Amino acid sequence: MIAGAQVIDFHGHVGRWDRYGMLDEPARMLHAMDAAGIDRACVFNVFHPDGTTGNDLTAAFVAQHPERFIGFAYVSPLMPERMLPELSRAMDSLGFAAIKLYSPYTPWPLNEPPWEPIYRFANARGLTIIVHTGSEPQSLPKSIGEIAPRYPRANFVMGHSGNTPVERGQAIAAAQANPNVYLETCSTFRTPGVIEQLVNEAGADRVLYGSDQPLMDPRPQLGKIITAQLSDAAKRQILGDNARRLLRLD
Repeated sequence: MIAGAQVIDFHGHVGRWDRYGMLDEPARMLHAMDAAGIDRACVFNVFHPDGTTGNDLTAAFVAQHPERFIGFAYVSPLMPERMLPELSRAMDSLGFAAIKLYSPYTPWPLNEPPWEPIYRFANARGLTIIVHTGSEPQSLPKSIGEIAPRYPRANFVMGHSGNTPVERGQAIAAAQANPNVYLETCSTFRTPGVIEQLVNEAGADRVLYGSDQPLMDPRPQLGKIITAQLSDAAKRQILGDNARRLLRLD
């Protein structure tokens, strides 16, 4: 591990996805985290459009090991009347630290009006939003690049950094153009050098480690960073310093 690095996994799930063997068992997750030297993991539940059901499951999960897990709120524009009350409850009563959005479960691209109440809420409170980005029409990174300038007090983290080369280019361009856009590393990237590309083109202060655990094993996701051709200072930023700043953990 990198000397002096506190490792925060910015992308983890609560909930079961049996089709892919995803089991949110704290003991299994902590075993992998301990083996890899991961100090804390951010988790959220995207399987319930009402928000309340998933957020309560997330809160119960975090409560088992609050020193290791950080809860993020999830809401969906499929149930628009619930979004703002649930976000307020998640932040003010459940103590969540950020917001997760998953547009593939909706018909709307991330730059369309149904999402804007969430962006306004985050902007008013200076919160961070992690959004799934990829090749799905609803999830193109360029959509975040379009809306980020309108919400300068909110921070937008591109989950997967677009995931594939064309969309990764969109994610990098959005980060280059907007100081409130960040790139997150979890993926099944098959080409060596992707982490270096994110850092070289967007800056080490704009990249965050994420694993997608327990859907993906956090250990190889971490290995991409600690074996990258980057300075230890850059790796410390990616592994935890940037997350600590965005989540105000200092």
